[in-house]
Amino acid sequence: MENTNFVMIFLNWLMSFDRKALILAASAIGAGFAMIAGIGPGIGQGYAAGKGAEATSINPKTSKQAIMVMLIGAGIAETSGILALVVALILLFGNPLVGQSGSVLVIAASAIAAGISMIAGVGPGIGQGYAAGKGTESTGKRPKYQSTILRTMLLGQAVAQTTGIYALIVALVLMFSNPLLKLL
Repeated sequence: MENTNFVMIFLNWLMSFDRKALILAASAIGAGFAMIAGIGPGIGQGYAAGKGAEATSINPKTSKQAIMVMLIGAGIAETSGILALVVALILLFGNPLVGQSGSVLVIAASAIAAGISMIAGVGPGIGQGYAAGKGTESTGKRPKYQSTILRTMLLGQAVAQTTGIYALIVALVLMFSNPLLKLL
């Protein structure tokens, strides 16, 4: 019973704020959450760079091929971070939620949830970076198979990005065509 009272007190306090201010505050929180997704690409790109350095140290003659595969792979590993940045920038600069009518609580929660959904980008960033690292390592060992290795790496990275794309779709739906508001 005491927990219910606390929740009601908190919700009443929250609803005492200006509608627009509450939505903007929730959007700022959502933008911050979205940027947590940058952890994945950071780890993945670091792994790919490490494998590039390793491949170069083992076989300096293949460094150009290994570096090219590493740079392409690391660039692709950044995509989930870029998707999260897009969501954060929409929440901060082109926020469609501010003008929506309906429950301020649902709209504010949707702003936060849009950001939280982008945390799913951590996995693709790490996975794509791992693929880039292994592609770089393999190219360093067998440079004559660079094109085959690169094709295989890119295909694997494309598949690994799917959960990041799903997260982006959920975030965009919450921001632009929120079905929850229609249920009220």
